[in-house]
Amino acid sequence: MLAYTVYTGTRDTTARLKALLQQAGLKVGVLNASVDTSSREDWILEQVEKGIDVLLTSLEAVKTGLNLLDFPIIAFLQTDYNVYTLQQAARRSWWTGQTQPVEVVFLGCAETAQTACLSLMASKIAASQSTSGDMPETGLDVLNQDGDSIEAALAKQLAT
Repeated sequence: MLAYTVYTGTRDTTARLKALLQQAGLKVGVLNASVDTSSREDWILEQVEKGIDVLLTSLEAVKTGLNLLDFPIIAFLQTDYNVYTLQQAARRSWWTGQTQPVEVVFLGCAETAQTACLSLMASKIAASQSTSGDMPETGLDVLNQDGDSIEAALAKQLAT
């Protein structure tokens, strides 16, 4: 599984997430900024060879150029406000040569800022996809609602 967390900088949660996953009996690799961009693909292959169950990373760390066929399940523990980054991260396992079905999961607690953000991201993604001729029928589109920009709508919701 490829698991994304947004909180990897000043509010780094990867150590805690890794510990929780290890307590559940999973082998976890954490890809962070200390791994040089040019060697990330090799680093990930080494982790796969070691038998990791979960690769924990940020969306930005795998934003472009990485082929992650070994991770047919992608889980977003949190999400970013950038539609492009989110779409790129969600497609890391959908490359030519993928032989397994790929599942993308967005986790969140009902009636929280996180699900409000997911709903707003769904609106943005639906608009982006419809302008490119791709009408969404699955995924975040179930949360799709009309509204303002992600930041403005989220601020309004938090204020009420």
